[in-house]
Amino acid sequence: MSSSRPRTEAKRRAFRELHAAGTFVIPNPWDLGSARLLQHLGFAALASTSSGLSWSNGQADYSLELPIALDHLQGLCAAVDLPISADFEEGFAREPEDVARNVARVLQTGVAGLSIEDTQVEDATLLYELGLAVERIRAARAAITTAAPDVVLVARTELLLHQPQALTRAIDKLVAFADAGADCLFAPGVYARQDIVAMVRAVAPKPLNVSMAKPGLTVAELADLGVRRVSVGGALARVAWAAMLEAATQLRAGSFEGLGRAASGAELNAIFASFGDETSP
Repeated sequence: MSSSRPRTEAKRRAFRELHAAGTFVIPNPWDLGSARLLQHLGFAALASTSSGLSWSNGQADYSLELPIALDHLQGLCAAVDLPISADFEEGFAREPEDVARNVARVLQTGVAGLSIEDTQVEDATLLYELGLAVERIRAARAAITTAAPDVVLVARTELLLHQPQALTRAIDKLVAFADAGADCLFAPGVYARQDIVAMVRAVAPKPLNVSMAKPGLTVAELADLGVRRVSVGGALARVAWAAMLEAATQLRAGSFEGLGRAASGAELNAIFASFGDETSP
């Protein structure tokens, strides 16, 4: 590990370049340790996960308060040499001007990218209608252009998570978001090859992010379909929680068998020792 971490500006430029060509995987750590482990494994960039952070704090998804999210993102940016893209939920506000204000705040953490979704801040089971959703993206774009133009704005619609058959409407939203200034488009819940191809073509030449929350297409197959960026959301956190649940359930029943699949303490110590004590961005 270098004694001086890359400057925020360099991280932002590198992150934007990743979106220009090819396909890259951007996994989602939920704390500083998982972020450093993913850097150790050789990934080029990382994205936060609001669900993973919520669970680590003993909360359900969409229950985080903005100060907690900002502190977490600042810590992630300081802990690793890689660009960090923020899962910034719905911007922690409804009105476009408030979204812009919060985007300006998250830019101060050092993130290289951030996503704004159309989930309602008042009720996470509902989505904003198209007009307001577009204005929110336009406001986020303006805030980024003013303060940190190299930061990548990802606009996402959660429509397919609510209505899996609403592909056309989801694509229409992504196209409108692209026109409003989004750099990268994202609709969690798209898995079929033909649907992914339709989405890639609709938002081109802007890149599409696809989230693989379960086994399915490989990275090579997604690249062949034209996907530029692949994330996993809270899936890695859920894998970790599944292992914990299984081992702890066995422990409660009187068995230590689940502990036999634990990572080596020596290996983990060696990985994290290589980072030293640096925590400044």
